[in-house]
Amino acid sequence: MIVTQQAIAIFAAAGEENINPLIPAPFEIFWSLIPLAVVFFVFFRYVMPKLGAVLDERAALIEGGISKAEKAQAEAAAALEEYTAQLTEARAEAARIREDARAEAAQILAETRVKAGHEADRIVETANKQIEAERQQAIVSLRSDVGALATELASKIVGESLADDARQQRVIDAFLTDLEANVKAEG
Repeated sequence: MIVTQQAIAIFAAAGEENINPLIPAPFEIFWSLIPLAVVFFVFFRYVMPKLGAVLDERAALIEGGISKAEKAQAEAAAALEEYTAQLTEARAEAARIREDARAEAAQILAETRVKAGHEADRIVETANKQIEAERQQAIVSLRSDVGALATELASKIVGESLADDARQQRVIDAFLTDLEANVKAEG
């Protein structure tokens, strides 16, 4: 009951002074500014430098990260450029090797053709020599056979034996010479 009566007395006194509840009294503003000033002082004196240092450190880290990223990007660009140069060089070398291989293949082909030509000439020459030798052998064999036949025939015609080798050889040679002359005259 006592509290209620005091509250009623305070409200009654306040109603008499015409106090706005939204605007504080000047002494309340004064006494509120002192703790606010103390809070600002402590904030700017102790918190703000540490906060600034933390922000500076973060900014340095971000700038360091950006510079590292730029450095890495520059290194990647340099590596790409080097890779491109090496790739271009490798392609040029591959083209050069292909051209060398083609030239070498053409040279080998030409050498092989020349060797094949020489080998063919050698084979033809050997074959011609062999044919000539066989021809000479056939001629000798034919002379012998024809000579024997001619001797036998001449012996029958002449009526005398041509057993003498020197005579037989003369008759054979004369017959073959006449035969060759007749063949040449006809041919």
